[in-house]
Amino acid sequence: MNNHAIQVKGLQKSYKQLQVLKGVDFAVEKGSIFALLGSNGAGKTTVVKILTTLLKQDSGTAIISGHDVGSKPDHVRQAISLTGQFAAVDEILTGRENIIMIAKLRYLPNPRQVAEDLLKRFGLTEAADRKVSTYSGGMRRRLDISLSLVGKPQIIFLDEPTTGLDPEARIEVWKIVKDLANSGTTVFLTTQYLEEAEQLADRIAILHEGKIIASGTLSELKRLFPSAKVEYVEKQPSLEEIFLNIIGKKEGA
Repeated sequence: MNNHAIQVKGLQKSYKQLQVLKGVDFAVEKGSIFALLGSNGAGKTTVVKILTTLLKQDSGTAIISGHDVGSKPDHVRQAISLTGQFAAVDEILTGRENIIMIAKLRYLPNPRQVAEDLLKRFGLTEAADRKVSTYSGGMRRRLDISLSLVGKPQIIFLDEPTTGLDPEARIEVWKIVKDLANSGTTVFLTTQYLEEAEQLADRIAILHEGKIIASGTLSELKRLFPSAKVEYVEKQPSLEEIFLNIIGKKEGA
């Protein structure tokens, strides 16, 4: 039985003369947290746009929950949810009204109950009837992620979910992401924050100049890093050191 929520093979994409993706391959297991790491311009958002049916690839295949993104985009959309870098919430509405609106757009029975459950789950019950314009950055992000869970998608894409958040709010979002995976949701995360991938991801892939140049668990990636020669204590490399070491190797190659 195939246990993959996402399977990507040979993904290529060019914008005019610029080739952004040069044959990207990876697979994501169901119920896991997968982190796609890369510098700005590495192609992370392009990958997410293709996987979420917002952009067509030039070649290669992407299978989401058993559906091909090219030939069955509607089926894919029913299985997924996307949270972008900036909170897509309506500031004029209250938190509760935001969730009810999305539940109605998804034709769900009993939108009020859906809102009640999600507000409770994300610790927003007390702020539920305040306008979102009064929310802190962390609260907006929690509301934003709660909106993406309306309809219980199997896979949630989080494109740099903690950009611009303070450390406390970032830790809040990390807890939510871990809870999502524990409840069986597959989480596909893009991030520039290496500590975020280190804290959250079951598997990590590093995208550099349009290709996946390394992937694996954190401990597998650590084995790619030259072992430290220290007389007393061997210092474990951070993901930042591994990332820079791998990218440096490729650039120097």
